Amino acid sequence: MIKITLPDGNALEFDAPVTGRQVAEKISPRLAKAALAATKNGKAFDLDRPIEEDSEIKILTFDDPEGKEVYWHTTSHIMASAVVRLFPGTQVTIGPAISKGFYYDFDRDKPFTPDDLEEIEKEMARIIQEDYSFHRTELDMDNAKKQFSEMGEDYKLELLDEFEDEIVSTYTHDDFTDLCRGPHLPSTGYVKAFKLLSTAGAYWRGDERNKMLQRIYGISFPKQKMLDEHLRLVEEAKKRDHRVLGTQLQLFTITDEIGAGLVLWFPKGAFIRHQIEKFWYEEHFKNGYKLVNTPHIASIDLWKTSGHLDFYSENMYPSLELDNTTYQLKPMNCPFHIMIYKSDIRSYRDLPIRWAELGTVYRHERSGTLHGLLRVRGLTMDDAHIFCSADQMPQETRRVIEFSLHMLRSFGFDKFNIYLSTRPPKSVGSEEQWEAATESLRNTLEEMGIDYEVDKGGGAFYGPKIDVTLEDNLGREWQCSTIQFDFNLPERFNLSYIGSDGKQHTPYMVHRALYGSMERFFGTLIEFYGGYFPLWLAPEQARVLPISEKHNDYARSVADQLHKAGIRCEVDDRSEKIGYRIREAENQKIPYMLILGDKEKESGVISVREHKVGDHGQSNIDDFVRMVQEKVRNKEIFESTTQTEEKS
Repeated sequence: MIKITLPDGNALEFDAPVTGRQVAEKISPRLAKAALAATKNGKAFDLDRPIEEDSEIKILTFDDPEGKEVYWHTTSHIMASAVVRLFPGTQVTIGPAISKGFYYDFDRDKPFTPDDLEEIEKEMARIIQEDYSFHRTELDMDNAKKQFSEMGEDYKLELLDEFEDEIVSTYTHDDFTDLCRGPHLPSTGYVKAFKLLSTAGAYWRGDERNKMLQRIYGISFPKQKMLDEHLRLVEEAKKRDHRVLGTQLQLFTITDEIGAGLVLWFPKGAFIRHQIEKFWYEEHFKNGYKLVNTPHIASIDLWKTSGHLDFYSENMYPSLELDNTTYQLKPMNCPFHIMIYKSDIRSYRDLPIRWAELGTVYRHERSGTLHGLLRVRGLTMDDAHIFCSADQMPQETRRVIEFSLHMLRSFGFDKFNIYLSTRPPKSVGSEEQWEAATESLRNTLEEMGIDYEVDKGGGAFYGPKIDVTLEDNLGREWQCSTIQFDFNLPERFNLSYIGSDGKQHTPYMVHRALYGSMERFFGTLIEFYGGYFPLWLAPEQARVLPISEKHNDYARSVADQLHKAGIRCEVDDRSEKIGYRIREAENQKIPYMLILGDKEKESGVISVREHKVGDHGQSNIDDFVRMVQEKVRNKEIFESTTQTEEKS
């Protein structure tokens, strides 16, 4: 007999061996029907793989993140087998599950066409209909290399050369075999609804020096209605794409003439950015921060001392020689803030010190990873660094978390996911330091009653961190705030303060970004709002539209009144028909259109039309001004701003 301990602590006894499927059947028929795989002692495990000893077992369904991963990874294998059937000679490389679906990279000289994707989908449907079982086989390294050599799979051989395990596993369905740790669904028939979404080029291992492969992205679900809803959200996301709206609304551009990943801000985009920065400055002053400013380059010796040349060099630009000194573009602001700290003797009475800067940094992101404003090479970090004593650390961490959530909520975000990121494989510092720092962050989250997930190995090389991601109305996560513990730099730079005992002590240091970067946050806002910015951010809050030329003078007088009241407006008195000008204002997502004709001119009023809502009828100018000013003062977000097209 073996004991199977369930997630709730209850235990069941079975004759050995037992499978996850049998455990699920023992718990409930409903769970057995939904079961996809299991975890055994915390590691993913095939549903029908024998369990020989006492174990902690969790049954995975599609509701579990690990269950989705198994489902999507299995579908990627089905797709790969369909590609090999249809296009003999194509080599398969890797096909992981990702946050929303899966992809597989193929070595094929000819790019896949839309017609190819349709044929692949048809072949996948046949494979699913045939309901092939997945069989796991364990091989020693020599036999594994022999098998994939005979198959002509050069990429699998390259992967095998890097494996440290003596025993590796393969999974087979029908006549398709792939190198894989698993687990997988029991059979291909478990996949009920799927769609291939797009293709792209991708370098092997993400390295530009390697061969360009052909990547196919896809998604799958256990129910057709789930797929239909996902595809609806995909279409909505396309409408909100910040790259498209950035051009449509004349907010920013990125051109080859300037350079990949380097942003040009147009007047409207620059104004919105100014509003975001203005709010940032005001709130930081309220929260006890002081401003600093630092240069864009520094002597390479600074980056040697900080350790960035050892741990971050692949993201740094080549150095330059000036006046017999080697300089480096800065990828981070923190060493500069440290040097400001070192410029004077610090006492415990000075702590905590909170210094903030909107500092532009430069990072050599690979061209394949660049994505509009979300991944750029020149970015402005809303950086701050806190220097404090050990006993001040919990309070300062709590203070930063509260500040971060306040800032994000001010922009209308109300769904957050919190992650505690622990020590990565490549890091500095002792095990004791990491454990103490991680526990400090963990305790703060738990004392605040904040739910969080552990991102194992996701910390920076110099310390654990807390990440705050936003979730929008389409269910997408956006990385924003980071609270980063650092016990590395204070030691490397020999930072100290004089304690109450008259002795020198090393301060604790916290790196902290609330927006993340101005570029990423701006891109997030564009997609969150769909380009329909709330009044306090909108570069043009109202557009005055005289119906004909005889109403132009009245339109200008209305605009003058609005300008004096601090309302940003423009007059569109072109000769085009009023319907055309209204449609153009709608396309530009102007919050309000003020339409002026004979009745409005005679009565000294305005007719108000709201973007995406429609006509509100006539209004007194003073009433309209008060309404706008109140919405700006309260930073109100229009109800339709974050709704999807279906809901709105």
